[in-house]
This record gives sequence, structure tokens and C-alpha cells, in this order.
Amino acid sequence: MITALAVAAVLTACNSESENDGTYARITFTVTGDFALTTSPMTRVLEADGKSMTDVWVLDYIDGVLKQQVHQTSDDSDFGSPTLSLALGEHHIYFIASRGQDAALDTDAHTITFSTVRDTFWKDYPITVSGGTSSGSRSVALDRAVTKLKVTFSDAIPEDAATFNISPATWYYGMDYMTGNPTAAATSQAITVSIPASSIGVTGENVSIFGFSGSEEWATDISVDCKTAGGSVLGAATIASAPFVRNRVNEYTGPMFGDNGAMTLTLNAAWEDAYTGTW
Repeated sequence: MITALAVAAVLTACNSESENDGTYARITFTVTGDFALTTSPMTRVLEADGKSMTDVWVLDYIDGVLKQQVHQTSDDSDFGSPTLSLALGEHHIYFIASRGQDAALDTDAHTITFSTVRDTFWKDYPITVSGGTSSGSRSVALDRAVTKLKVTFSDAIPEDAATFNISPATWYYGMDYMTGNPTAAATSQAITVSIPASSIGVTGENVSIFGFSGSEEWATDISVDCKTAGGSVLGAATIASAPFVRNRVNEYTGPMFGDNGAMTLTLNAAWEDAYTGTW
């Protein structure tokens, strides 16, 4: 899987007088990959596909027990550089970086859920800290944890169009951060995107949504419609058995208001090859 993000994460011990005092080890983690990282004295920006991450979570577990956690937002001066003290033992450190909205972290269920899913990256990083563990640098790469659906409308958007509404029969809004598997399935829940005035009359406009996915392909039906501000349906389309998998874009092209359109194929540099179809 192509990694499309790096978070420069520095984890250090509280004891500054010793690299390893027999109880804690001082370790620096640098998360690297195919990414854009911008820093300045007051700003640290973590980007994927030209979009900035807004949150970073780090959760430290020993023997399945949460020992400590850090949550940073892009407003923090040390965003992307969380600090932890790693006790002796076999750790699993879970890294999550996302720009999703309204995150809800549940450490009892070890899940993270969003009201609106956007690009999200994750890694389970195992590390053993012993009395002989010395300070130094280690690298860890986060992998994309989501899939993306992109629909392109091959006909012009009418003057009274107000929203596009995408309703997958099944769509995942969360993940188990211990396994990376999708959670929080919603059934036929509409995702609404407002249509700006600049899009009226334009042909070839597109809408994209993100959802969590595992590494095994799964399929769901999708309904798409366009409505006026008053709720009247101006056009609709259906996509049957769309197959999704983590780190892949599914791109569909077709008419919303006119005749049948043709299939198109797009290759994405930071994603696996797109899956395309028509309705």
C-alpha cells in the first residue's frame, strides 16, 4: 500500500538526565513516507493530496492495556510532535492522523468515529522497551485507512439544483484502531453536498466522499440524487454492487439529468488504480 502521509512524531521520556534509567526509555519516532510536510517557527502542516490533517492521536498499549494517550490539533505549536514516556515492556503504539470532522474516541471499544469521514491514516507500531533499549531514532509509516467514492456528472447542472445526495446502502464512519478494521456501519444514510452557484450550468462536476474500509474488498449499492432547495428531486441514479477496498478511489461517471453516459478511467498517483463504472 502506498503511504501518502508522514507525521513527524517525537516521543521522549520525562527523565531528561538519562537515556534509560531502567524504568523508562527515551525514544524518538520519525514517521516517514510519500508526503508533504511544511514547518515554520509557529506552524506545522501535515498534508496528503494537498489537504492538511487536523488531528493526530497516539495511544500507547502494553498487554492490551492503555497506558497513555496524546491528542493534538493543528492549532498546537508542537502539532505532529507528541511526547510520551515509554515504560519497560512490549508496546503497541497506535498512530492516527485525520482531517475528519467531529471525532469520537472510545478507548473502551478502541474505536474512533467521525460524523464526516475524510482522509485518515493509521499504524499499529509494535516496540519492545527493555533495560538495554537506548535512545535513538526509529521510523514508522502511516497507511491510509479509508476508501473514496468520486462521482462525476456528465450533464449540466440545472439552475434550481441545490444539493447532491449520496446514499450508500452500507458505509463505515469509524475504525477499530487496534486492528484497522472498519466500524460504525450506517445503512442508507444520505451524505449531502451543497451545490455552489458557480457550478450551475457546468458539465463534468464531481463530488467525493470518504469512508473507512478494510484491506479485503466489499461491495454495496449506492443511490445518488440531485434536489432543489425545497426537496424536489431533479435527477437520480443508482450504482449496483460498487466494490470498495482501503486506499482505492472508486470513480463513476454518468448523467444525472439526461441520457446514458460512457465509462471513464482515471489513475491516481497517491492511490491504487481507480475502480470506475457507469449508471
